Amino acid sequence: MIINILILIIGFIVLIKGADWFVDAASSLAENFHLSKMLIALTIVAFGTSAPELAVSIKSAFSGSGDIVLGNVIGSNILNILLILGVASCVHSLNVKNATVKKELPITIMLSILLTILMSDVIISGAKLNSLTRGDGISILLFFMVFIYYLLSVMRNKVESENEKPKYGIVKSFLYTIIGIACLVLGSNAVVDSASIIAKTLGVSERMISLTIIALGTSLPELVTSVIATSKGEYDIAIGNVVGSNIFNIGIVLGLPIALFGGIPSFSINTIDLVTMLVAAILLFVFSYNDRKITRKEGIIFLLIFVVYYSFVIIG
Repeated sequence: MIINILILIIGFIVLIKGADWFVDAASSLAENFHLSKMLIALTIVAFGTSAPELAVSIKSAFSGSGDIVLGNVIGSNILNILLILGVASCVHSLNVKNATVKKELPITIMLSILLTILMSDVIISGAKLNSLTRGDGISILLFFMVFIYYLLSVMRNKVESENEKPKYGIVKSFLYTIIGIACLVLGSNAVVDSASIIAKTLGVSERMISLTIIALGTSLPELVTSVIATSKGEYDIAIGNVVGSNIFNIGIVLGLPIALFGGIPSFSINTIDLVTMLVAAILLFVFSYNDRKITRKEGIIFLLIFVVYYSFVIIG
């Protein structure tokens, strides 16, 4: 137990330092290649911080732990908005770009609705109750291609970033990006593994572990990256990291393992989990749509919903 607690602490230290390097490197990449920081956040940053979720999902799907696969993705998406943006916006109000409100957030909501429909077996004739098939995984991947097409169109019509002097040159930017991602993955894996062992020792259920410890642990890269980005004034990276990560989580982290390993025969994810995921995505859109920013007051609302939801998870 003591060794696992030490690993937990070391994991957090590696995470924080890795995120610090990662944010500066991502910002430098955008400035070196004259790309918008939002585009970098939606691609490199989002995929990099989603790497722990992908690793956990593939490992869990291969071993037949369906609840961990789903709880990891759904819990991470809930945490990304309610906790991460809640905390980040309490540090400083977050400005949201028009393209994010009009395109990226609607894609997030549509993917969340698609997952809810598939998990509810509303349109799958003859499917087993509470099951996800390989066809469902392929459907999710195909819908994810809409997001990829959008990213390609943005790259073709790239908007040049502000003429700021990058902190790192091109070589150092790539180097610190790789080092940052490695630290995020290693740090989050150390936190998740040690925390899971501690929880299992205390007799915590698999569903609760997946929705809390694993979801929080694999969301730590997003949390630390977004908070550090906000403190550095890199609001595009903070927002794009969360939005892109949520899209990657459903499209790749969930869709890919299901398509590869033949689906999830059964799961015990509750309606409240799906509803909270949807409500969080919709609220993010509503808050952003009103004044193109997420204020400290709205961040507090996110955090209050987070507390209420996890109270249900823990008590239930």
